[in-house]
Amino acid sequence: MPYNVSMYVATVPNRNSPPAILLRESYRLDGKVKTRTIANITHLAPPQVEALRLALAGSLTASSTPLPDSFHISRSLPHGHVAAVLGCLRNLQMDAILDAAPSRQRDLVIAMIVARIIEPASKLATARGLHSDTLHHSLGEILHLDSADEVDLYQAMDWLLPQQSRIEQALAKRHLSQGGLVLYDLTSTYFEGRHCPLAKLGHSRDDKSGTLQIVFGLLTNSAGCPVAVEVFAGNTSDPKTVATQVDKLRQRFGLSDMVLIGDRGMITSARIREDLPASHGIRWISALRATQIQKLAAGGQLQMSFFDQTDLVEIVHPDFPGERLVACFNPLLAEERARKRPELLMATEKQLEKIAAATKRLKRPLRGKHNIGLCAGKILNRYKMAKHFQLRIEEDSFHYERKKANIEREQNLDGIYVIRTNVKKEVLSSQQVVASYKSLSGVERAFRSLKTVDLQVRPIHHRLPDRVRAHILLCVLAYYVEWHMRQLLAPMLFDDDDKAQAQTARASIVAPAQRSTSAKLKARTKETPDGMKVHSFQTLLGDLATIVKNRIQPADKSLAVFDMLTQPTVIQQRALDLLGVTLRP
Repeated sequence: MPYNVSMYVATVPNRNSPPAILLRESYRLDGKVKTRTIANITHLAPPQVEALRLALAGSLTASSTPLPDSFHISRSLPHGHVAAVLGCLRNLQMDAILDAAPSRQRDLVIAMIVARIIEPASKLATARGLHSDTLHHSLGEILHLDSADEVDLYQAMDWLLPQQSRIEQALAKRHLSQGGLVLYDLTSTYFEGRHCPLAKLGHSRDDKSGTLQIVFGLLTNSAGCPVAVEVFAGNTSDPKTVATQVDKLRQRFGLSDMVLIGDRGMITSARIREDLPASHGIRWISALRATQIQKLAAGGQLQMSFFDQTDLVEIVHPDFPGERLVACFNPLLAEERARKRPELLMATEKQLEKIAAATKRLKRPLRGKHNIGLCAGKILNRYKMAKHFQLRIEEDSFHYERKKANIEREQNLDGIYVIRTNVKKEVLSSQQVVASYKSLSGVERAFRSLKTVDLQVRPIHHRLPDRVRAHILLCVLAYYVEWHMRQLLAPMLFDDDDKAQAQTARASIVAPAQRSTSAKLKARTKETPDGMKVHSFQTLLGDLATIVKNRIQPADKSLAVFDMLTQPTVIQQRALDLLGVTLRP
């Protein structure tokens, strides 16, 4: 921890050139005196240098301008979070991946990526944060974009989209390999407006039913690091997107041997037959639907007695030739489903009873099979209980009852799920297959970051399809930078920084994931092992933002202005060290 910090003006010989005048600070660290340069002030006039030297030495005479009035701060710009994100982006060589040749368009895209992490906002608000008249931070000055407006940003988005294929190929080369795992999942987000051809009515994953949707799919490596993204119309079903991803992996990324992991709603039996034939060299891991599991149980191939001594068993079935079926039983999941099902059944019945009452009321009764069916359908879709109710709809009446046999069959299988794969045992054991499927949680974490407090991809206002695609791409590139920052900053965050220990402490791969001992300690004490306060990613960025870039104006207007940075705190310096960045561009 640095202490005894003092600032002074140093004159450094410069061979055959005039000496360099440097503003420096000295400090003691681990018993040693060290020095670092704060600014090069050679350009200042000699009277200004002398005034600064006297001010730092505390030797201004009574006749001189009083120290508080000798200088004033003409502007302060939050800088630490900009330096951290921009420095990490450059360490990742993202600027070269975007385009090997420097250009204003590339710098504008970099600015939008950094701004999406430190201050997610609309393109208009982002432009305001860059412009010299309305700077929110130092980003515009560092990248020399302090004259940019929203039109410039839109033009940069138009420049970026044609680069997507090349960018994704570079990321795939860096993070994917032959024979490795590739995770794929989809999400949707709502659209504001009615004029984009991509915006369609579809399944909303944001509880925004009845609104236009945009669907996008994300490819990541096994650790959840994003590699590629594709945008689809809002009414596109999950399975229909698989073929395009297989083509992308095989043709664009050149992967002839890989394991594609997707959930049960995406990699279906039909997709396996049509899009993932064994001849393609792409192996896969997915899961069975509930109806398929019930069929196994009805035929006797799956029984609860299998799990008397273990929570994982591998079975075979003629309906799934050439596949391995890994059946798992999680008692905690069973308890949760047993608790939630009665609540959902009762909530559904309560709403269905209102529909039945509406058909019997004397004043303006609900009439017509179509109208009654629409009302009932909304209720069943809301609670996902259609499979458990038998409906009888007439022109002037409505009746419902529980399907007790269906409910009982489902209850008997609570806590059971079955993973399916064509990966051979010699390649992945049963435990590894389960672990690989569970790694889809990494893509789910990416979606949470993209759609909630971190990057705020939603709502989408762009009308042009290519602008929507460019917006999603920018957000995914921002998440790429954030993902790497989180890995580096994990010791300071609530994030688990010892996942290997957490994995070894897990009783079984089927059991719920555990946090490591160090992560639990951080959560309990709110401190790191060396006594520093633990941050979330967002609060750490906020802390770094208090490092500001101060523009110092001498009282003598004939003297040049200069910039000074806030001295980092111990926590701030630790974060910068972990990221491997400095405060100066």
